[in-house]
Amino acid sequence: MKNINNYDYLLADLTKLNGVGKKTMEILKKKKVNNIFDLLWRLPKSYTDRTLVSKICDLQIGVTQTIRIVPVKYQFPRVRNLPNKVNCHDQTGKIDCIFFNSHEGYIRKILPLNKEITISGKIGNYKGRYQITNPTYISQDSSLVETIDNKYSLTEGITEKTYNNIINQILKNLPVLTEWHDEDVLKFFNNESWNDSIVKLHDPTNIENYKSSFYKRLAYDEILASFLVNSEIRKKIKKIKKDSKKFTKKAHNNIIDKLNFNLTNDQNKSLNDINKDLSSKSKMFRLLQGDVGSGKTIVALISSLSVINSGFQVALMAPTEILARQHYVLAKKLFPKDICIELLSSKSENAEKKRIVKELNDNKVNMVFGTHAIFQKKIIFANLGYIIIDEQHKFGVRQRKLLSDKGGDNCDILLMSATPIPRTLTMSVYGDMDISIIKEKPSHRKEVKTYSKLESKIDDIINFVKKEIKEGNQVFWVCPLIEESKKLDHQSSVTKYDYLNKIFPNKVALLHGKINNEEKEIILNKFLNKEYSILVSTTIIEVGIDFPNANVIIIENANKFGLSQLHQLRGRVGRGNKQASCILVFKSNLSVNAKKRINILKNSNDGFEISEEDMKLRGFGDLLGFKQSGVKNYRLADPIQNEDLFLMAEKEIKKIELENTNINKYNALLKLYDQADIINDMV
Repeated sequence: MKNINNYDYLLADLTKLNGVGKKTMEILKKKKVNNIFDLLWRLPKSYTDRTLVSKICDLQIGVTQTIRIVPVKYQFPRVRNLPNKVNCHDQTGKIDCIFFNSHEGYIRKILPLNKEITISGKIGNYKGRYQITNPTYISQDSSLVETIDNKYSLTEGITEKTYNNIINQILKNLPVLTEWHDEDVLKFFNNESWNDSIVKLHDPTNIENYKSSFYKRLAYDEILASFLVNSEIRKKIKKIKKDSKKFTKKAHNNIIDKLNFNLTNDQNKSLNDINKDLSSKSKMFRLLQGDVGSGKTIVALISSLSVINSGFQVALMAPTEILARQHYVLAKKLFPKDICIELLSSKSENAEKKRIVKELNDNKVNMVFGTHAIFQKKIIFANLGYIIIDEQHKFGVRQRKLLSDKGGDNCDILLMSATPIPRTLTMSVYGDMDISIIKEKPSHRKEVKTYSKLESKIDDIINFVKKEIKEGNQVFWVCPLIEESKKLDHQSSVTKYDYLNKIFPNKVALLHGKINNEEKEIILNKFLNKEYSILVSTTIIEVGIDFPNANVIIIENANKFGLSQLHQLRGRVGRGNKQASCILVFKSNLSVNAKKRINILKNSNDGFEISEEDMKLRGFGDLLGFKQSGVKNYRLADPIQNEDLFLMAEKEIKKIELENTNINKYNALLKLYDQADIINDMV
């Protein structure tokens, strides 16, 4: 009798399996298979049917076939390195079994003379005679050979037979798990149990049967496990009680009056969401998600004023120093003069750094801007009440939780992201947070006009650039590679820099990933100060830097980028009041998908719409920001194919939260899907 709920077996070390020694375990671990449960998700790609028995006269060269033969003669050569051979026959013909590196005793044991043996393997031919070399499927008991065996994506060093034996052993010993789903959920999946679903997943007749109830049930399990964790984090953070911040309309209006534009409806709604959280007794843990250039920073700064006026300190962290400096300059311009704002930079003199660190500790600094360095252990805030993290889509659930802990109970958290992602992914990546979305662009911003140009029309592009520079505008020129590659026919940034420098002497700067951070900052600052007209760069310029004077972006080999990445790059221009342009340069031999991507971008400036299309074209794992988000790729679930399951899981989570369901019933699910430890960390 199988144990009920003994999921420890599934999480056990691979050496608990018969036939898995240290060597096999090391091979599997290289494939990120660390326990028995992990093996269940290495799905079969195809299968070999060994149940059809052929006569020797009907054999086909190069095909795996099963035959019943009688060994009649051994040939064990005494010359080294020559193979051992066994002559065999059936009533219709002859075949030889060839063995390299096998002992005589072993061959005599598996192929005894004058006994009928069932054998399966790939049929070969040598000098007009059939042969099978090193067969692994041999037995006097035909039922052990005449099977249907799955073909898995194997690692070198493990045979198909060994792998199938391991999988079959696991399936045979699967513990019976108590069902965690309610009846109505189970009914949706035709009452398929978890155990039966796993067995069916490895049934060769079910390969790639993605629409079946058992497959959907397993996909739903992992979606729900992920959503449950996010829900628990959200609940635990909301239970943290804090001192509420107070805000006044007058203080807000003082900032808004200094702007030369009105806030959009989305900005106002997001600001109201944030203010409501700040003034509540529960800790805020919110994502402010907005398309490129939608005005998230203004919303964050206005909300900061409420926190400062309530006697708390604010910290704003940006991914680069130049972006931190940009936010700092904007805050200096907008905030009342009696508010003390500081920039903690690596370029600051030591004495200056020490002064800022001391004044943060003495509560003399109201707001500090900087990179991740502002959260070093030596920096102690007197009364930190608000942390704003800009462009940190690389933060996963754990990192966000640690950040929340760092601020203490009284500290509200706001993350900002300019990486629009489809709704199904938003639930997966940011489900632990409340979300505010800014889709509208400020009314004073003109949409970037997007054009596509053949690489052969470079002279037209150069003439356009000359005209733009003459009018005082600056240009980004983006290339995919740093240096020439013989493998990839891309124009490199180094070559392009040399080419442009001859046409525009002393007006071109070069930026790429091999340049150190300090030098990078110098180049960007010089470009910001209009010392250069053209900045040739790899994609490192895609993160939120604001260059109001940069009005043109040219992207080489545009077909090699994903849609979301192209949209992010395009968002580097059009930050001022002038009309901006994006030129997508490509070769003539475009794939159908590349043409689709370029047309989508030419016809839309909506990052959320673009990300949906990007996911349909490329799959969710390749979306900008998703791979770095800290979220594991789902094993079976796909946000495109299984959108209904994501929405169903979201609905179920709302029901669980509303009814305050005890999630202990989901312990096995959370434990198996490697989620329980995240929740336990938060108790």
